[in-house]
Amino acid sequence: MTATDRATGTAPHPPRRGFPPPDRPRPGRKPASRRGAAWWLPVGVGALVATVLVTVTIGPADLAVGDVWRSVATHLGLGGLLGLEPLGALQDGMVWQLRLPRVLTAAAVGAGLAVCGVVMQSLTRNPLADPYLLGLSSGASLGAVLVLVAGWTVLLPVAAFGGAVLALVAALGLAGALGALTPTRTVLAGLAVSQLAAAATSFVIFWSATGDSYREILSWLMGSVAGATWTSVAVAGGATLVLGTLLASTGSVLDAFTFGDTAASTLGVDVARVRWTVLVGVALLTGALVSQSGSIGFVGLILPHAVRLLTGARHRLLLPLSALFGATFLVWADTLARTVFAPRELPVGIVTAAIGAPVFALLLWRGRRSA
Repeated sequence: MTATDRATGTAPHPPRRGFPPPDRPRPGRKPASRRGAAWWLPVGVGALVATVLVTVTIGPADLAVGDVWRSVATHLGLGGLLGLEPLGALQDGMVWQLRLPRVLTAAAVGAGLAVCGVVMQSLTRNPLADPYLLGLSSGASLGAVLVLVAGWTVLLPVAAFGGAVLALVAALGLAGALGALTPTRTVLAGLAVSQLAAAATSFVIFWSATGDSYREILSWLMGSVAGATWTSVAVAGGATLVLGTLLASTGSVLDAFTFGDTAASTLGVDVARVRWTVLVGVALLTGALVSQSGSIGFVGLILPHAVRLLTGARHRLLLPLSALFGATFLVWADTLARTVFAPRELPVGIVTAAIGAPVFALLLWRGRRSA
């Protein structure tokens, strides 16, 4: 306590333990751009491209990276131009119909979840926020379980997306009914909707699930991209490209939100409109991703914190790098899920939880030491 503190009767606040506010630059820390963090962008792009090329070759049947190039070039009509011989039917089907759609779907889902995690943590100023904060995962799970027990598997993506949208409407409606849409009310409303949907899901499983449907339900609830097709790539990739780009364009606005609603309003941000718009964008993107992969945890929670260690708090780099590293992380997690216990496969959600929990604990410990 200084002499000024004694004279005024004030004292400095003790440091808070745990994570620092998710996106507020620490005093005395140079901006990420001055530390050369932009170099991580080409590193992230290169890592993702290499990951896709390598992981497509990993599996029960050996393939080379050149085989992947030959298959892709043939299907794009470039094989003759490049002088490449087409693969055999079996190898080509393995690359083009099985492995490549699965890898690309995992990449799109990982990128989208990581972007949504960054946005939710910044918008709510809650370091424990993730894309499922508004009950979207529980709502999607309820919709998926309903069609699975009814035997309407073909409607699974539509039902999951519809459940996520209904959960969004319920959460935002409840938060809005309580007053202004503040971060605290948003979190509490999402928690209430999530618990209600989870209870309904458990009831449906207990009352209606049979042996045949129970395994499908369990696999979906744990998250999996095992059944990915080119339709999955189009849905997950298209949603991530369009909605993820729109969310990434709000980086400067999210920078303003990190200092609170009052500061953001002073800087000219229409706080209520932006919060509603961004939350709807996050919900739509998350719903589209969950409809293709099920509920995959920890990607949208740990990746934003890990990337902040590299880039700092500025969203200009944080958002694209989180997308790149999220995509790379989930592709490798899915590769482990399908190879560690081959020929049996694990749901990828088990792998992300097994990796994410200790990593999150380590990040929490680092935050405690640096706080």
